[in-house]
Amino acid sequence: MVRRAPKFVPFMGLGGVLGIIVAAFVAYGIPGDESFDTGAVFGFFLVTFAAGGVLLGAIAALILDKVSVRRSRRAVVESVPSPTEDDAEA
Repeated sequence: MVRRAPKFVPFMGLGGVLGIIVAAFVAYGIPGDESFDTGAVFGFFLVTFAAGGVLLGAIAALILDKVSVRRSRRAVVESVPSPTEDDAEA
């Protein structure tokens, strides 16, 4: 069977990066309570949103993997002899 399967690590990495971007926007872009340090708020949201982004990236890769299984095709593979020195000279 031949199919194009997604690689999970890039999907999870992209989800984590998007989670970090969203965490920065939430921590620094939205006004909040002045009693909390902005860095501490960013750290909390960083962990939360990055983990959620990695999870969503893995789910997206799983969905695309299921789609690729449905689109798989059967192929016949034949062995081809390696070229010899006589073939290279000709």
